[in-house]
Amino acid sequence: MTTILILYASLGAGHLNAARALTEAFLQYPDVEVLTQDALEYASAIYRSSITQIYKQLSERIPTLYKAIYEGTDGDDVEESLDGNLSVARLEFPFFRKLEDLVTETNPNIIISVQQIPSRLIQLLKKKNNLSTPHYVVVTDAIAHSSWLNYEIDAYFLPSEIGVDMLIQRGADPKRLHVTGIPIKSEVLEPKNQEQMRSRYNIPLDQPVITVFGGGLNPQRIKIILTDFLTVSTPITLVVIAGRSDTLLEAIKDLTDNEQVKFVKLGSINYVDDMIVASDLIITKAGGLITSEILARGVPMVIIDPIPGQEEQNADVLSASGAGIQIRLPEMVAQTVMYLLKYPERLAQMRQAALATGKPNAAHNIASFILNDVHSKGEESFVK
Repeated sequence: MTTILILYASLGAGHLNAARALTEAFLQYPDVEVLTQDALEYASAIYRSSITQIYKQLSERIPTLYKAIYEGTDGDDVEESLDGNLSVARLEFPFFRKLEDLVTETNPNIIISVQQIPSRLIQLLKKKNNLSTPHYVVVTDAIAHSSWLNYEIDAYFLPSEIGVDMLIQRGADPKRLHVTGIPIKSEVLEPKNQEQMRSRYNIPLDQPVITVFGGGLNPQRIKIILTDFLTVSTPITLVVIAGRSDTLLEAIKDLTDNEQVKFVKLGSINYVDDMIVASDLIITKAGGLITSEILARGVPMVIIDPIPGQEEQNADVLSASGAGIQIRLPEMVAQTVMYLLKYPERLAQMRQAALATGKPNAAHNIASFILNDVHSKGEESFVK
């Protein structure tokens, strides 16, 4: 039996979803046991509360300061970054004694980190306890911040060639860098038909469907966008998914259908992939996981309000690929969408770019690589 410990940190939903996708992929193999844990659950209450509040306050309420910190701590020299991250881990370690207990008690054959905090702590544990356990890191941002870099990492899995090239320029070992994409749920591999998905959820078949993923976005800015759509002369359906937002549906409750625009307002749903397939175009922020899921289905995107730092970089990569367009002013979103609908050949190009960029097999490819890598270092590989 091969025991795999997957560690994430619950700062945003993306790391958890990536960890779940990896778990699902590994469980397709025989004689594999997977333990998926939130590293913050093994931190002291004071650390967990502090880091969660700091992240939320900075990223959502003081984004300019968050960006300054993010960019200011992103080092250009690999050796300096490695030493700096190890120093941070030494400062954090006293708050994570329970994490050491977890690793000791489970004694995994493989450790995978899907966020920076557990990654740098595991490197310290390996040094402290003289562990030889292989340790792999799955990067969930298009461009890897230097905080992802640590000692004792067997391989890094990255979303894009751009991210790999930038790490190589900084001095990272190319042999440890692998482009796989961000792991997403295997559901994206299931054949689904747009017409069937629309029929399933009572969405009109005969007009364009624009879906807005509003979780994490400012409700008032979303309201500006939706209000502008109410002035268009072309029949469309607007699907608004509030997700984890507690206030979005309340903020737009006074927006109703008119002759040209039909609203479908949804809260938190468990059929996100179905709605992606049902859509002609999606308006979203630039989270690594949601954009990876959209790319896998070949749906064009309009990116708005990315979190400064990693999401801005994600948005740049999406725009450069041709799969998405980044818009800064909410007042320009509706007219941009209507322009794209007016020129279907442009939308078709964006669909092809999305399909070319998307990596729906990322989770399986990562799982296959890791199992082969571990077993080839002393055992006959069982991954056929």
